[in-house]
Amino acid sequence: MSFRLNWWILKTAMAERLAYRADFAFSTLVRFLPIVTQIFLWTAVYAGAQSDSLNGYSLPEMVSYYLLAMVGRAFSSMPGLASGIALEVREGVVKKYLTQPIDMLGYLFVHRVAHKLVYYLIAAGPFALVFWLCRDYLPAWPGFAVFEAFLASLALAFVIGFLIESLIGLISFWFLEISSLLFIYMMFNYFLSGHMIPLDWLPEPVTAAVVWLPFKYLAYVPAAIFLGKYSPEELPGVLLTGAAWAVGLLIVNRVVFRRGVRRYGAFGG
Repeated sequence: MSFRLNWWILKTAMAERLAYRADFAFSTLVRFLPIVTQIFLWTAVYAGAQSDSLNGYSLPEMVSYYLLAMVGRAFSSMPGLASGIALEVREGVVKKYLTQPIDMLGYLFVHRVAHKLVYYLIAAGPFALVFWLCRDYLPAWPGFAVFEAFLASLALAFVIGFLIESLIGLISFWFLEISSLLFIYMMFNYFLSGHMIPLDWLPEPVTAAVVWLPFKYLAYVPAAIFLGKYSPEELPGVLLTGAAWAVGLLIVNRVVFRRGVRRYGAFGG
């Protein structure tokens, strides 16, 4: 799609989100409530521990990790994307992408960019308040090089999160009901992305396998980069591996979409 068309889609999608800005703002604020409970939970865990450090994380590092992982999840989460694709396939709405000069995956990507821009605009205040209240837990400024790697990891979190969920949605060309598959993905994603606990806490055999999966880029990698869990020499390799996952997932999405469209057309929708 052309830049002009993408810009038009972006503006339209942002206007659509802002039309219900009160409801959008309320739902955004509600998502911050679990942050408070998690901080109280980890404070209680460390208070009952026999050491000030658990698996290499002190209480301030653990709280910082959780807050930074939440930022990563804010970029990588794609609520309604896979189920929305499945609904369009099931109801035949997907035909509009086949009869108009609009790429389905490109359109959905720009639409998600618009959604995130509105979300960040509304969530910037609550995020700033939470980080200010937890300022005593946060680490020192990591330096511009690490911060640039952190921003790059957030971009990778967004792209990889989008591509994984869109791939699950495209499976609906073969299985019209994907709710069970999506539930399984969300369950594993919550654990393997490092959202529940840092991946450093997992047993060594499990960690050796998990670190090669793309899920860690959805939450763990941004937090680990900011907290200095990766050395400067490791950062380029981590980011390049994430970029390779993004390219690979994009290729798989394109292949699955083409084959799905052929199957969809062959059976008449």
